[in-house]
Amino acid sequence: MQFIDNIPIWGDPIDEGALKQIRVCAQTADKTALMGDHHQGYAVPIGGVVAYQGRISPSGVGYDIACGNKAILTDADASDVRRNIATIMDDVWKSVSFGMGRKNATKVDHELFDDDAWKLRPANGIKDKARNQLGTVGSGNHYVDIFADELERIWIGVHFGSRGLGHTIATYYLEKGGAKDAIDAEPLVLDENSALGADYLESMRLAGRYAYAGRDWVCAEVARILGANVLDEVHNHHNFAWKEQHGGEDYWVIRKGATPAFPGQRGFVGGSMGDISVILEGIESEESRTALYSTVHGAGRVMSRTKARGKMNYRTKEIIAPGLISREMMHEWVLGKGVELRGAGVDESPHCYKRLPEVLEHHAETIRVLHTLTPLGVAMAGENEIDPYKD
Repeated sequence: MQFIDNIPIWGDPIDEGALKQIRVCAQTADKTALMGDHHQGYAVPIGGVVAYQGRISPSGVGYDIACGNKAILTDADASDVRRNIATIMDDVWKSVSFGMGRKNATKVDHELFDDDAWKLRPANGIKDKARNQLGTVGSGNHYVDIFADELERIWIGVHFGSRGLGHTIATYYLEKGGAKDAIDAEPLVLDENSALGADYLESMRLAGRYAYAGRDWVCAEVARILGANVLDEVHNHHNFAWKEQHGGEDYWVIRKGATPAFPGQRGFVGGSMGDISVILEGIESEESRTALYSTVHGAGRVMSRTKARGKMNYRTKEIIAPGLISREMMHEWVLGKGVELRGAGVDESPHCYKRLPEVLEHHAETIRVLHTLTPLGVAMAGENEIDPYKD
């Protein structure tokens, strides 16, 4: 960890785009930090932790409100899973919907649809769409994985957020608040007691409950496919705002692509496909306090989607200029690790990401790894799916 302009920063090398953005955030925030998997985001960098007293930032939470991870430990027999992983991943691919604008074949209902927050704009106009999308995974770097840990126990891990609901909520409040539509724009900050700020917080919490419900359903569905019982679970948002105390004072702590890691608090952090993931927990230390009890949410990008995939005609979804990563390169890497892959575009190839163990080393004074998860099967949205989220 090092300080640059009084901002604590983890990781090496430092992404200059992310550094520029966190410097802008520091001009209006009360506390800031930048995690080891940081890279440029939209107004606020991925891996950015920004804290305000009495204020909330929709830019900080981002477009994919309540994006997060859930992992469940099952009693599935590891030898059976390894032997049948191809069939299992076929069943996952058929049962869970991946990609943009999808609906689940199975209608998923939930008590959250009775919540009064649906009366607020813009949620009141997309309730039916949200109901249809609950339990779908979406595109981008969102996934369903099956792992074996160091004890040959089988885990299921998922990564996605609040889908179209969160994107619609974020877009509405950013526009209402007058946010500039630019990657390096100054973050929008709202008074928590203003009408707009209070409504945003209630809408954000609704999106958070929605994301939790979606990840719960997908994990349960994959456990059903495995014929397994759930023994344990670890579940966390990493694009969200929490009211917390630090140094005896109250703050809204906004983590965009950062995992809460208070002492003893567990988190599931995913690597890239073919790389390990981990179950970790926060520890008490001076460095942990400096990080506002936060850690990484993944490995972190080293290559943009466009650079990896090439330039795309978004109307026809055709590649009009080739990128640096081919499907052959991606499959060679993943197959070399013995991973059964379904879907995935080259912009999600392991070549595009840092190695998670190296990233975690930068946070050795703030977390401890409890379990190391080796992927057996990975399912993601397919080639040329458009990721609508700006971060």
